[in-house]
Amino acid sequence: MDAQVLKQIQLLQQQAASLLLYQSVLRQEPGQTLLRLLTVLGRSPCDPVDLLRAYGDWFHALATRQQSWQTHLLDQILLDDNPFTQAAQRADLSALPQPLVAAAAADLRSLQALYTICTGDRLSQWVAIAAGLSLPPVSWSSADDPPTRSTSPQTHPNRTHFQAAADWAELLPDLAQHYRRTGVGDYARYRAFRWRGGRLEGIPHPDPISLDALVGYERQKQQLLQNTEALLAGAPALNVLLYGSRGTGKSSLVKALLNQYGDRGLRLIEVSKAELAGLPDILPLLRDVPQAFILFVDDLSFEEDDEAFKALKVVLEGSVVARSPNVVVYATSNRRHLVREFFGDRPRPSDADEIHSWDTVQEKLSFGDRFGLTLTFEPADQDTYLEIVRHLARQNHLPLDPKTLEFQALQWATQQNGRSGRTARQFIDWVQSASVPPADSPLPDRFHQ
Repeated sequence: MDAQVLKQIQLLQQQAASLLLYQSVLRQEPGQTLLRLLTVLGRSPCDPVDLLRAYGDWFHALATRQQSWQTHLLDQILLDDNPFTQAAQRADLSALPQPLVAAAAADLRSLQALYTICTGDRLSQWVAIAAGLSLPPVSWSSADDPPTRSTSPQTHPNRTHFQAAADWAELLPDLAQHYRRTGVGDYARYRAFRWRGGRLEGIPHPDPISLDALVGYERQKQQLLQNTEALLAGAPALNVLLYGSRGTGKSSLVKALLNQYGDRGLRLIEVSKAELAGLPDILPLLRDVPQAFILFVDDLSFEEDDEAFKALKVVLEGSVVARSPNVVVYATSNRRHLVREFFGDRPRPSDADEIHSWDTVQEKLSFGDRFGLTLTFEPADQDTYLEIVRHLARQNHLPLDPKTLEFQALQWATQQNGRSGRTARQFIDWVQSASVPPADSPLPDRFHQ
């Protein structure tokens, strides 16, 4: 290996080892395999077999992600969770400690060397020379990346800044603004989460439902949008109970908020009933994060003496710890009274009964009142149901004429689950998957089963 190349490789190893804040950008497989490849390349002489294995591991890591090293490195920088990025999302760059800013600038210059020098073609050529190959192995450059591939949708506008900058340290003001706008770590990587086993799990592909796909219940929709806008603006926002008949779109409406406001920092955390007991543990994780969070509890109801009842009550009413202004609870339920009550719960003139048993009953019945806003979703009448069907048919470009569409939709509602937005969605899906009959012909036999 040429002495000048060896010196360049040693410089790259020093740059990687000198990172003070951004060490984690090299901890994923592409970074680790690159460091191993540089280590093997830096040996004189090097073992050709070991070298080819190291290069193969690096290429495999990139191919698995369908990303070049340059694309991967930029994504990691834009998402990295470290002391500088955490501070930058809470305060202006001018207000941060000078050593923190200086360390970030030094790290960016080191990472720029790894970005600029470690191109797929250059490393492929170095491997060919060191291993004595007649042809260099296949390389992966940024030009080979799929155009829409990215760890996070927010990273695309920022890559060009890095590619054009002569000194990455000069990008610190823009980078700090990026962290303040999109967050860092998993809160930048994901918009939807699931609370499971005492930890947050990112959901890579949340439900894509949009507000435009939801028809009817315009008053309820507007009130929920207004409350969510207040949350995003830092104004007082209410916890919301969406109560009503099954299939009316309560859950879809909440999930559609994420697609409407995700770009503005809204995040959604799904909490199942089985995990509600740990609900208070989520709040400390979110208190100092700049994003706004909806804790989404679907199909909520409680049994008597349910521990989840007490946990949710703490979150709704607060405790000695101040409520986080960036967190609200949106819950859906088919029951207006969320805690099941039995006739046996009613007070009876018996020595064994609780003296103030009506207080206990009232606590159960009034639990729904602890939500600041209750939105009621009544069953869809025929006109509303058909309006939803027509809207979905237009969105999906169905060729049925209006009369046939309405006739079949009403038959479907009769034969299946009654009139609701969910039934309308299922009908449209069925029409799309089945062979569409002529306008004057009866429905296929399997429709009537």
